Amino acid sequence: MFRKLLLAGAALAIAAAPAASFAKELKSVGVTVGTLGNPYFVAVGKGVTDAVREINPNAKVTISSADYDLNKQFTQIDNFIAAGVDLILVNAADPRAILPAIKRAQAAGIAVVGVDVAAAGADATVQTNNVQAGEIACQYMADKIGHKGNVIIENGPQVSAVIDRVNGCKKVLGQYPDIKILSSDQDGKGSRDGGLNVMQGYLTRFPDIQGVFTINDPQAIGSDLAAKQLNRTGIVITSVDGAPDIVAALKGPTQVQASASQDPYAMGKLAVQVGTEIMNGKKPADPMVLMPSHLVTRDNVDSYPGWTH
Repeated sequence: MFRKLLLAGAALAIAAAPAASFAKELKSVGVTVGTLGNPYFVAVGKGVTDAVREINPNAKVTISSADYDLNKQFTQIDNFIAAGVDLILVNAADPRAILPAIKRAQAAGIAVVGVDVAAAGADATVQTNNVQAGEIACQYMADKIGHKGNVIIENGPQVSAVIDRVNGCKKVLGQYPDIKILSSDQDGKGSRDGGLNVMQGYLTRFPDIQGVFTINDPQAIGSDLAAKQLNRTGIVITSVDGAPDIVAALKGPTQVQASASQDPYAMGKLAVQVGTEIMNGKKPADPMVLMPSHLVTRDNVDSYPGWTH
């Protein structure tokens, strides 16, 4: 089922076009992502590298970890410009403040594509439909707790993907007057340790919690661990990513119940395709290219294909 849904969506476009179809050759690509400590961005990088190699086996791909530090990301982009890359893929640490760096790259004749999150001024952005992902994850949580009770939205770094997921979640939860959001402003840092620390604080502050939505899978894993450490049960945890770790969690003795899937490998490939076409004068009809999300649960996890590679 999942494979059919993915093929029916934006993933249809990921097949990299042969080099002969592009007048301008792709020789060098620079990529800057939130953190290579997250397997999600490692998969994005793998998709980018494979797509570039399909177009030009001799092309150079440089992947850098910005660690959600805007100044570090500025330096990385400036280094890409100095190196004369043909295409920059940016997972913006700050969706608005990244604009000056993008403008510098474009002034140097370099195409810029945002990946996973919006980036002001980019020629295009390829990302998951994050509003939808937040909606389906939180709808599942709301259904599981009977549309009543105390819930937590465990936030993260304020990039557009996270903001969209939280907005989608709030839109759904706002339909149920008997659901109370105890907190939605704590940053779990997008990491397992961050989720663990934030969840420990929540469990100490709040004696009665029915549901938790975390903005990504690493935070969900950390939150579940915190609940185990403090012997708290009966909490429905949902998240976004569909990462390999969450597949194991959904099959094991955890309180994680669902994750809205992404396909970072396919996203990386699609970003290269879009970027190469932009280099050659063909911009997408809509500069925001959205890939659909599908909910992975304990009931359907056995049929979930996982991240493509």
